[in-house]
Amino acid sequence: MRAIQYFIFLAVFSCSMLSCNSNLSESKPTENLEWQTTLQSRLSVFGHRNWILIVDQAFPMQNGSGITYINSNEKLLPVLSYTLGVLDSSSHVKPIIYQDKELSFITEAQAEGVKQLAESIKKVLGDHKVQQIPHDSIFLKIDEAAKLFNVLVIKTNETIPYSSVFLQLDCAYWNDEKEKMLRASMITR
Repeated sequence: MRAIQYFIFLAVFSCSMLSCNSNLSESKPTENLEWQTTLQSRLSVFGHRNWILIVDQAFPMQNGSGITYINSNEKLLPVLSYTLGVLDSSSHVKPIIYQDKELSFITEAQAEGVKQLAESIKKVLGDHKVQQIPHDSIFLKIDEAAKLFNVLVIKTNETIPYSSVFLQLDCAYWNDEKEKMLRASMITR
């Protein structure tokens, strides 16, 4: 009998603590930094051929064992801006940026706010070169990459279709031209 009373006490105490904590968080909004911490920690071990996806709310959860999902609980633009800032300050990786080609064909009648969001994304991307390819083609690239390399998916609260931005990481201190020269010198020796 004493064990049951103790169990009930613990259950009531736990529930009251949870409700107190949720009331505090409701009355005092706090910034969810978990996704930023995860991004920072992953970036420290990520290299070329890893991917970081900043995706809309309906982006599906895939089965790939190399894919990690985190929910930012934020809109797409601040997540994209923060992520690009972190990547731009990195000494070892830089992004190759992909967007869904479909985004530029969606009308305001189909998704209110799509044009403004597309323009805002373009501003955040700034001088970065962006490759717009069909959504299914991006999925194929990600699926292929996830077989060998890790992919970090940061889900956002964005509800405009095809607004996701896909960042394939590349080496910041090495480029295709240097690689070609290296390969050519290896053949001649």
